[in-house]
Amino acid sequence: MSRPLETKTAVVIGGTLGIGRAIALGLAQAGADVVASSRSLEAVQEIANELNALGSQTVRVISDVADRASLEALHSAVLERFGKVDILVNSAGITKRVPTLECPEELWNNIMNINLTGTLRACQVFGRSMLERRYGRIVNIASMATMVAFHEVAAYGASKAAVGALTRSLAVEWSSSGVCVNAIAPGIIPTALNRSLLDSPRGKELMMRTPISRFGVPDEIVGAAVYLASDEASYTTGQIIVVDGGQLASGVNQ
Repeated sequence: MSRPLETKTAVVIGGTLGIGRAIALGLAQAGADVVASSRSLEAVQEIANELNALGSQTVRVISDVADRASLEALHSAVLERFGKVDILVNSAGITKRVPTLECPEELWNNIMNINLTGTLRACQVFGRSMLERRYGRIVNIASMATMVAFHEVAAYGASKAAVGALTRSLAVEWSSSGVCVNAIAPGIIPTALNRSLLDSPRGKELMMRTPISRFGVPDEIVGAAVYLASDEASYTTGQIIVVDGGQLASGVNQ
């Protein structure tokens, strides 16, 4: 297997479940030393064992994107062990379906705090040392909701649209200093966040609107992540790469 990330150090925040977990393992298979972090020490320990089995060196540190101090502690631990961070993947996120008129400000603010401000915190904490080294690859996990609206998830949609805007803004600011900032917008991939939706009539509608005629799996996001994390992406920045089975291109399919 090609190992385009040999000698690279990667941090995947939200890297113990779903898409983040698949990306963490994929980066390790591509040759990187990978630190996969989340709020659960048990989950961090579990994926660390899998990363070690793939030949990846790691550190076992929890983090919470709502807590800047925890991100700074993670950053310090990675620098102490590896001396650098080449790649940052921001995959932590939450959602909740609720009619917008009934969405309490507390819920709205919590979703924004995790999905948007949490991504900003991680970019600030890890981006500083990347800018000092004049090298870095940041990959944010956006969403189809970055581009189109879904029913009764206004807070999630607004947060992910803003992640797209943040990605482009950081690319404009940081790319001349060697830090490329991009995002991946996954299509419909069954995870703990959306499984109940996909079992509903709306799930059938989403399937109908997906030309490839199936939902995706987390491993199908890995190729885009490895590319954006690699030196092959040295002239790719400010982009949102859509991996959606053709859904965004789709009109009426029946």
